Amino acid sequence: MKEAINIKNLSIGYHSKHEKKPVAADLNAAIYSGELTCLLGANGVGKSTLLRTLSGFQPKLAGEIFILEKPIETYSGKALSQTIGVVLTEKADIRDMTVRDLISLGRNPYTDFWGRLGNNDEKIINEAMACIKIEGLSERSIHTLSDGERQKVMIAKAIAQETPIICLDEPTAFLDFPSKVEIMRFLHLIANQTGKTVFLSTHDLELALQIADKLWLMDKQKGLTVGTPDELRQNGVLENFFRCEGVYFDRETGLFRICKEK
Repeated sequence: MKEAINIKNLSIGYHSKHEKKPVAADLNAAIYSGELTCLLGANGVGKSTLLRTLSGFQPKLAGEIFILEKPIETYSGKALSQTIGVVLTEKADIRDMTVRDLISLGRNPYTDFWGRLGNNDEKIINEAMACIKIEGLSERSIHTLSDGERQKVMIAKAIAQETPIICLDEPTAFLDFPSKVEIMRFLHLIANQTGKTVFLSTHDLELALQIADKLWLMDKQKGLTVGTPDELRQNGVLENFFRCEGVYFDRETGLFRICKEK
């Protein structure tokens, strides 16, 4: 498998006017093509910051990021947008734009100065909508969509961008359970059948355990722990990582159980 993203001694956080404000430091890990990798961790640990940094939306504080074996700094904005498709959690206030118009923006890295779409671009847009099963929303205005529908549209836009790497921040956050399963299965299918790299942050722990090829467990003290769901189950990492009162990890089923009070 080809290495898609590699981070070495990476520190992430924010640049204020006079200082750097670190969120996490000394992160080392790799993501491979053809795999769905899920990033898990508690609120505030820096999952979104890490994902934004790896996608080029936010500068790193220190360390190295390699995208397809090249330092991220060597990519132009256009080259990076042809390499990484991104779906973030921020909900932009978009009006007077249809679903098809928004998905078509995924083709911007490939169009001319005027943003004109060719026949091949239109075909790719149609295929992206069909993949997510939102053809019926094509002419709907974005501001009339539910949160779940809007999330599916943003994923379709990333697919239309046709990048070898897709990064998603909480892609199932606004979806009902059947839609969560549908989207996660689809993202896994994309990775495994097309060789794309799919990297996403999520709070849907049990879905991630069932469908991810690799897990990145992010912790403020331990940094990143990486492995397959089976490896992390068997070596006890999961039960120690997600400790909280009234909940325990059942190694046999791979599920978290609630301790019932007697």
